[in-house]
Amino acid sequence: MKVTYHPADEKSAREFVQWKYEPPYDIYNCPSEQVDEFIQYNIDPENNVFAMYGQNDGLIGYCSYGQDAQVPGGDYSEEALDIGLMIKPELTGQGLGAAFSGEVIRNGIAKFSPKKLRVTIAAFNKRAMRTWNKNGFEQVQKFKRSRDGMEFVIMTRKI
Repeated sequence: MKVTYHPADEKSAREFVQWKYEPPYDIYNCPSEQVDEFIQYNIDPENNVFAMYGQNDGLIGYCSYGQDAQVPGGDYSEEALDIGLMIKPELTGQGLGAAFSGEVIRNGIAKFSPKKLRVTIAAFNKRAMRTWNKNGFEQVQKFKRSRDGMEFVIMTRKI
């Protein structure tokens, strides 16, 4: 899979923050009243958000590296590169997750040269956990998000 990465700009962010996922993945949908706020957040270079484009130059996903990929309530004291990944809704559930996450891993290693990688995943999202597991990640922690008690898992992989 050939993927190119560009820092999120207003056009790409406007597109991906308006993607709509079916339940139970609808927790990843951006509330309509927060679209402009989310766009501004995603285009801020400090947040390391990148638009991902496929071979036909269409937007296929976005990823982030660093604090953006952390969830309040988890223990992030160990040094690692946190990775966040969202795939265009039409491309989910087709067995492409391991290839997408593999690309994001390669890109993160090339950009940041980390010794360890980390992802935080909603505990109900078994599909995402399987995807990252296929790329060598193992669960190391389970916790509840500070604001609402939703369960998450943290998975890591050494480089």
